[in-house]
Amino acid sequence: MAGKPHNLKHFLSLQKILLTRSCNKIFFQRKASSSQSNKYLFLGNGQEIPLHKTLMFHMEGALLKSSSMFPYFFLVAFEAGGPLRAAILFLLYPIICLMGKEWGLKLMVFVCFVGLKEESFSIGRTVLPKFLLEDVGDEGFDMVMKSGVPKIAVTDMPRVMVECFLKDYLRIESVVGRELKVFCGYFIGFMEDQNAGGEGKMDSSVIGISCLNSSLQHQLFSCCEVVYLVSETDKKNWGALPREKYQRPLIFHDGRLALRPTYIAALFILMWMPFGIFLLLVRAALFFLLPYKLSMLFLYFTGLKGTLIISNDGRTVKELKRLGEDRGVLFVCNHRTLLDPIYLSMALAQVRPPSLSLTAVTYSLSWVSEFISPIKTIRLTRNREKDSKMIEKQLKQGDLVICPEGTTCREPYLLRFSPLFAEITDDIVPIAIDFHVNMFYGTTAGGYKFLDPVFLIMNPTTHCYATILEKLPKSFTCRGGAKSKFEVANHVQALIGKALNFECTSLTRKDKYMILAGNEGIV
Repeated sequence: MAGKPHNLKHFLSLQKILLTRSCNKIFFQRKASSSQSNKYLFLGNGQEIPLHKTLMFHMEGALLKSSSMFPYFFLVAFEAGGPLRAAILFLLYPIICLMGKEWGLKLMVFVCFVGLKEESFSIGRTVLPKFLLEDVGDEGFDMVMKSGVPKIAVTDMPRVMVECFLKDYLRIESVVGRELKVFCGYFIGFMEDQNAGGEGKMDSSVIGISCLNSSLQHQLFSCCEVVYLVSETDKKNWGALPREKYQRPLIFHDGRLALRPTYIAALFILMWMPFGIFLLLVRAALFFLLPYKLSMLFLYFTGLKGTLIISNDGRTVKELKRLGEDRGVLFVCNHRTLLDPIYLSMALAQVRPPSLSLTAVTYSLSWVSEFISPIKTIRLTRNREKDSKMIEKQLKQGDLVICPEGTTCREPYLLRFSPLFAEITDDIVPIAIDFHVNMFYGTTAGGYKFLDPVFLIMNPTTHCYATILEKLPKSFTCRGGAKSKFEVANHVQALIGKALNFECTSLTRKDKYMILAGNEGIV
């Protein structure tokens, strides 16, 4: 009995020590948590970002309006792997959403990249920049661009998908993202582990911008002096980045999809493709089987529409009917799609004598497009003397249409006009053409060109706007006005650019194909 008070005293003393240690631990944890929370500040509370410090920002959280990565992986799957791979990604996406962000990302990477050849993968350079630029928020862009230099972009996506966009189109100095594992030159569908080795080397003066609970790169932002957080509510109110704010103009891009493939849009694309192939066959069959005017009416009601605009209506129509009594007229137009000359032939049927046939002069055309063309085509040899004689000979037989750009351009820009047409005749009529599609592009630089007419006619609807401008005055021609061929070509380019509100450039066909396909674009 004498030992019981002693044991009780010893027990109470031990409990006091344990309680004191627990309280101290809780105190220090709360203190650390409090100091840690002080470095995370919401931008909505009037916080100003320092301008003189290095900036590290989370691309998906601080720059893009949408928080979903599905559209970009669907583009990789569709453009690099084909419709079947894109359909597999679409079907798996509900499961991906239930797996959590990290494991869902890994599954998307595996589905989209496994089996693709590393050397030929160019989607991050030729396709994704357009869609990423369209997703950049104006407010997020201003916030990032006015902040410190240098800038470090952190992304959850594989670096190969976004590096070109960030470095070439936003002028970001450094990109942090995971690499894809490669075996025998092919992606195996796995990402390298997150590299946290830079934490200890990071300067303490780095500030960060991210979105709350959006980044998988928490260990990098934990090393920042301050991290400014953007709320999802603020991002929903962001506007789209205006084209004039692009650090580098988006002139060339590739790929077949013309609309942003959100999950709902992807469902529509995949459901439309079988019906689109059927519609393509019907449109093509009836176009060749029905009489010309009746086939035009049928195509219009199936969605292939066109609008003819004539400047100085009465005078231009009279001029066009008068011209070509002894020889044809040279129509010079910009190049948007393969169907440009065909739509122009439909338009000219209303203002030109029916006895004059229209021939299209092409710089490069696939044999499939040449075979199915309803109007005559002649291919240039790229020999200036031979081509000049051939064009002059064809003008004696009827009207000619030529696209001096030599290739198509999807964006509101005009490429440099080749001056070949300027020396051949003084009867030059500029034509301004704009073409809108709502699902598929009918042009490609790095893909199969024989599929160009297939994808173009598969569109649910297309609309071609053709504006016939006034005939070039004699004073602006080589023969009548003693102008150089370069002056005439540049003047025609300027007239068409003004009519379309497009910007004129000095870029050429060779520039386009070297950027998008790494070749000179000879078919």
